[in-house]
Amino acid sequence: MAQRILAELEKLRLDPPELCSGAPINDEDPFHWQAIIIGPPDSPYQGGVFYLTYDFPQDYPFRPPRVVFTTRIYHPNIDSNGNIGLDILNSKWAISLTVSKVLISICSLLCDPYPDVAFMHEIAQIYKNDREQYNTNAREWTQKYAM
Repeated sequence: MAQRILAELEKLRLDPPELCSGAPINDEDPFHWQAIIIGPPDSPYQGGVFYLTYDFPQDYPFRPPRVVFTTRIYHPNIDSNGNIGLDILNSKWAISLTVSKVLISICSLLCDPYPDVAFMHEIAQIYKNDREQYNTNAREWTQKYAM
């Protein structure tokens, strides 16, 4: 399984997705990575630098990685502990998914939240009912925690 992880690392280094990066925290342990997502332009997260932990299970790719934001973020699908409500990290995991695809999906989630399946219901309500206030709050959190 480490071979698959190392192959993904090499691919990520050669062809990194826009606004995303990731690598092992140390060279001796390929199962524990740090990832970075840059706040997408034209989003309330623009300019932010968001750190995540990316932990691969021993039987990867047969089970999904555990990906958690370590930078605080105001988002309906990311809880206060950084857990991400994204189906491909749970029930919709497929062995064809890669680190790049997961990071791109998380980046996409920043631009297009799923308020109907939110971890943070209050934030989801603000997102649905007052988008301007949601964007203001998300920008404030980005400036406070991600810059």
